[in-house]
Amino acid sequence: MRNEKVTEANKGNPAITQEALAQLGEGSLAYVKAIRSEDVAGLFPQAPEIEPGIELFVLHAADGTPIMLTDTREAALANAWSQELEPVSVH
Repeated sequence: MRNEKVTEANKGNPAITQEALAQLGEGSLAYVKAIRSEDVAGLFPQAPEIEPGIELFVLHAADGTPIMLTDTREAALANAWSQELEPVSVH
């Protein structure tokens, strides 16, 4: 009974797993997210140390895997297009 209630409650707003996101667009979708330079090491451990307080942009695969880091949203979008990825908005 409990599983039925949970399933019924989630019908209008189902959870999407990372695996399901990775399959969206058959690997052709990506998104751009603004981050602070303080957060770069968590996504790109190999990146050199960056001065704190800088806004940067990360191009992510649909499953959240970071693809590239740049200082402008436009450069991230251009990189997506050059890799034949379709950038989508996420909120």
